[in-house]
Amino acid sequence: MSAKVSPEVIKEARAAGGKRMAEAVKGYDRNKFYAIEEAIKLLKERAKAKFDETVEIAINLGVDSKHADQIVRGVCSLPNGSGRTVRVGVFAKGAKAEEAKAAGADVVGADDLAEQVAKGVINFDRCIATPDMMGVVGRLGKVLGPRGLMPNPRVGTVTMDVAGAVAGAKGGSVEFRADKSGGIVQVGVGKVSFSDDALVENIKALVDAVVKAKPTGAKGTYVKRVSVSSSMGPGIKVDSASLGGGQPLA
Repeated sequence: MSAKVSPEVIKEARAAGGKRMAEAVKGYDRNKFYAIEEAIKLLKERAKAKFDETVEIAINLGVDSKHADQIVRGVCSLPNGSGRTVRVGVFAKGAKAEEAKAAGADVVGADDLAEQVAKGVINFDRCIATPDMMGVVGRLGKVLGPRGLMPNPRVGTVTMDVAGAVAGAKGGSVEFRADKSGGIVQVGVGKVSFSDDALVENIKALVDAVVKAKPTGAKGTYVKRVSVSSSMGPGIKVDSASLGGGQPLA
């Protein structure tokens, strides 16, 4: 049983967080849209945590993800990696299971792995499956679905090329999906320790992938607003023209 945290400790933590955020928002205009290069500089200047914070991008899209023809989902291979250590689980049998292990998968199995997952034992951050295993994996939808781990051929996680999928997941490919509540795509695109150029390159690659994933049902302005932030820092609005070759994004 975990020890209870006293109200005094919680109050102090909130106060410290409030002071940190108040300090972080100084020196820039929260209502201004900055070119991505300037936004990254501002973000780094305000990343004061004692750990290597994740750099995140939030893209507000003009879609209603509750409609099937407006779902935005895909995968992007970040040119400079994500900076994360990704644990990969693979549902496969026989030669494909051995191929996954050789490629560096952290967990590989079939019915035995399904039994573990059904019990809530999930030791992976990305899930890959061969097509013949989807009958087994499909029964785990209530467990994997809410965690965003359900394999899907649209993002390359249902495939016979398990070695390539494992390598991609380990090498920095990230999945993205617009949430159903507000049509927002939010993805980690690197670490504060990355160079400015590396972060800008990753962000532009991610935005490009999201634009290419524009669904047929999307009408009007597709990319409505873009902002970047670090794990503990404030959001900084980005001028979309600085992400799309000088032209506003569609």
